[in-house]
Amino acid sequence: MLVEIFSGVVSFICALLAVAFFTLLERKGLGYFQIRKGPNKVGLMGLPQPLADAVKLFSKELIKPTLVNIFPFLICPFLSLFLGLVLWILYNNYFVCSMGGFSMLLFLCVSSLGVYSVMGAGWFSNSKYALLGSVRAVAQSISYEVSMSLILLSCLLFVGSMSLSIIMKYQSFVLIFFVNLFMLLMWFVSCVAETHRAPFDFAEGESELVSGFNIEYGGVGFAVLFMAEYSNILFMSVLVVSLFFGGLYLIGYGMLTCVLVSLVSWLFIWVRASYPRYRYDLLMYLIWKSYLPSVLNILIFLVSLIYMLNFS
Repeated sequence: MLVEIFSGVVSFICALLAVAFFTLLERKGLGYFQIRKGPNKVGLMGLPQPLADAVKLFSKELIKPTLVNIFPFLICPFLSLFLGLVLWILYNNYFVCSMGGFSMLLFLCVSSLGVYSVMGAGWFSNSKYALLGSVRAVAQSISYEVSMSLILLSCLLFVGSMSLSIIMKYQSFVLIFFVNLFMLLMWFVSCVAETHRAPFDFAEGESELVSGFNIEYGGVGFAVLFMAEYSNILFMSVLVVSLFFGGLYLIGYGMLTCVLVSLVSWLFIWVRASYPRYRYDLLMYLIWKSYLPSVLNILIFLVSLIYMLNFS
């Protein structure tokens, strides 16, 4: 029990450190994409910049707008961060041994709960801008959870288990990436939409919603909400590597794992720098009229193929 708790705490601390320096990587990357330097004033080449940002945000005065429902308003950001960190217990550490064969079911449950913290942040702010931003974000998240669940089901069909460890062990024989390339592409787009990243960042809009569901938050609340967002981005990158490239069981516990996860997370930044914001109706058209029929057709084909192989 103590080993499991210690393993989970270490995972949480490492995830928070990764979040801090991923924000620096994004700011540096966007700077070079836009032909500028990015943060480079604090310390050596701006490396301590995330620590300076954390000190600034966590030392700011906690502003409580007059009309907000104060207790749930303050709880929602921490609930969002808590749910983002809970996902990291699925990472390949000691704790995953106690998850049994249902680690992917836990992932679906926890990621589905994330919409409540987003909705609560907008609803309890008692602001029409925050409410509209949260409604957009919730509709987007729920829609793309459908495609994510079906794509995940396609990976589980190959393995016959809902355990992330078994999925990674299975790929020591064959990578799901080679068999399920189209699913990988749709999974990545769904991850971008699920984490509300550009070009699918419809929870905000400079002309009508400003910052979206987090518009009333400042200081600690703002920092915690964005820590949760970046934690989800990094975990989705780890999940892409685990589901489609064999994860740690194939490429070992070395630097290659970190490089592969870093490349996937870098794609989130690259997409943000390269594409303008999508239109909201086109986003919903993409999932309900393009991705959903495609995924269902591929699933029917896979089920038929597996059935024939098992009973031939």
